[in-house]
Amino acid sequence: MSDDELTLSASTLAALLEFKKEEEQRKEEFAKLEQAAEKQYQDNSLVAEKGMDLFQEDWQLSQFWYSDDTANLLARELLEGADDDTVICIVSAPSVYAAMKRIEKAEGKLPTEHIYLLEFDKRFAVLAGDHFGFYDYNSPLELPEGLAGTVNRLLIDPPFLQDECQRKSSQTAHALLHKDKHSKTRNGVSKYRLISCTGERMKDIIKEVYPDTNPTSFFPEHANGLSNEFFCYASYEGNSWKWV
Repeated sequence: MSDDELTLSASTLAALLEFKKEEEQRKEEFAKLEQAAEKQYQDNSLVAEKGMDLFQEDWQLSQFWYSDDTANLLARELLEGADDDTVICIVSAPSVYAAMKRIEKAEGKLPTEHIYLLEFDKRFAVLAGDHFGFYDYNSPLELPEGLAGTVNRLLIDPPFLQDECQRKSSQTAHALLHKDKHSKTRNGVSKYRLISCTGERMKDIIKEVYPDTNPTSFFPEHANGLSNEFFCYASYEGNSWKWV
């Protein structure tokens, strides 16, 4: 065996050992979160420090986490002007919920406690606790008890760029949303906000299922890159975007 082959083998082994070390560290950190959840305590310091690094993406589930900048921006848009009875729901976008946990850690308190995460991946129950709901877009109307018809602000990111997924997810959105879309928070801001982040090629069906939304000037980015061009569709023009 040549020296080059021995060097290659050694470097490959070192890379494998490093990968295993990182994987074990991730498992240990996730176990801490699970233990915290069992005690009904959210370890916000760990979430704030590690964020979505605690959760490996599962591409078979079409999981692609937002970049921190995108997740923070979307979280801020959902929170902006909210008051203590504003109900916020995040569907299939756990990185935005994690961003809210980071904001809560940094600022001490969010304007509302009524923030819910609906997600197929049950690992994220450690983030949301009692505010987590298992969600499968194939059963769009199977929702946590008492949540339907109460949500003022909704962010939804259907997992698959397929018409069926978009249509079924929209059934969920319309079932969740409060019928009153004209009231304001005590801060004088419209209480109703609907945001859907999905592929550019979904624009026609998005306009059909969410007729009060428009594509915006904001383009969501993903932490590990994603070849599909993503758009942000919203029912309003906000601090972070204008309609285009």
